[in-house]
Amino acid sequence: MALTVLCITFTLLLLLGVPVAFSIALSCLATYWVEGFPLELAFQNMISGMNVFSFLAIPFFVFSGELMLHGGVADKIVNFARNLVGHWRGGLGMANVVACTLFGGVSGSPVADVSAMGGVMIPMMKKEGYSADYAVNVTTHASLSGALMPTSHNLIVYAFAASSSAGMLGATDVMIKGVSIGDLMFAGLLPVIVLLVCMTFAAYWVAKKEGYPRHADGSSEPSKFAGWSAVITSFVAAIPGLFVVIIILGLIMAGVTTATEAAAIAVTYSLLLTFIGYRTMNWHKLMKAAAKACKTTGVVLLLIGVSMMFQYIMAILEIPDKTAEMLLSTTDNPLIMFFLINLILFLLGTFMDMASTILICTPLFLPLSIQMGMGPVQFGMVMLLNCALGLNTPPVGTTQFVGCAIGNVSVEQVMKTILPFYGALFAVMAVVTYFPAFSTWLPSLLKGMPVY
Repeated sequence: MALTVLCITFTLLLLLGVPVAFSIALSCLATYWVEGFPLELAFQNMISGMNVFSFLAIPFFVFSGELMLHGGVADKIVNFARNLVGHWRGGLGMANVVACTLFGGVSGSPVADVSAMGGVMIPMMKKEGYSADYAVNVTTHASLSGALMPTSHNLIVYAFAASSSAGMLGATDVMIKGVSIGDLMFAGLLPVIVLLVCMTFAAYWVAKKEGYPRHADGSSEPSKFAGWSAVITSFVAAIPGLFVVIIILGLIMAGVTTATEAAAIAVTYSLLLTFIGYRTMNWHKLMKAAAKACKTTGVVLLLIGVSMMFQYIMAILEIPDKTAEMLLSTTDNPLIMFFLINLILFLLGTFMDMASTILICTPLFLPLSIQMGMGPVQFGMVMLLNCALGLNTPPVGTTQFVGCAIGNVSVEQVMKTILPFYGALFAVMAVVTYFPAFSTWLPSLLKGMPVY
């Protein structure tokens, strides 16, 4: 009865257009009431879920990304990427991929990446003779690398969800209930490189096939090479903005700071860089960045709080065990099981935002994945990739809607030419899913441990 109430109310609320966080909370309250639990218990679960010291890293990471977004760092990165590869066939598309990947490391957010890079690159690509749908597809797909970068607050959300699903108590600053944030940060680096290579190839292949760029005079010649001096000069100008990633990884790897402290240092560095270094920040931009960071942090923490209510009900009703039994009754082959989990995560990600999918699905599928031989770090990369792909798939498709708005093109038009870019992402998904070393080798190397 309780499971029926939970599923029906949650589904109905989503269909009515109620935000995911409130849909989870209201369906949980209805289930608590049916089961006879005191409603005070629901709010206790919610508060305890948010009251974790390590979550201070979330507003720090978000604020640092917003400062970089509003502080002119994007322009420096775009200039470097364009000077480096902009003179090749489809070079502006490949420059877009490089720029989105680099800025993703700075912002840690696919949506911020699309907003920053798309605002610069999409109009520039259209002006240079590229079609709007091509420009949008390149930007929105390349920006997904931000979800795997060390500055991504979704890494911390996953660490919390993974640890909660294990039922462990207590936490330290670097370790959230046994799941290392540092391991997750380093685990995403190789998948990001693979994603960069696949997306660059897709951008080049489509550009060559379609004859991009297509100028108004009928020519299709790319721009001329600016020279190595311009490449070096633009790279030097972009280094200070990119250095924030090195700060975070270096401090954590050296054991100098925890993840939370490294995030706070990143904010301080971003303030100094944008105010004193680049001198592109002013009071209005600072307030705008702070307001956006507060809004994003509030949404994420609200989702974490209500997810604790949801996880409590899942534990009482033994939903993870029942889900595992259902899937195991279908197959006991790990390769097929991982394919099914990827398929379910992809479908759920198409109508739920990233944090919601992580918080709801991790307790369901992580224990099963571990049983099938996939470690929590590797599963984290699989989860983040699927959720990121959902950001670019209707009906939710946040990054896609932002890109289409910037490019002034319909979602339907973009979807007609999306397959090559989807293919690149699915190739990365397959590599990360079936080759554990791509996500576990680097963390294991840094620890001096064998790859598992």
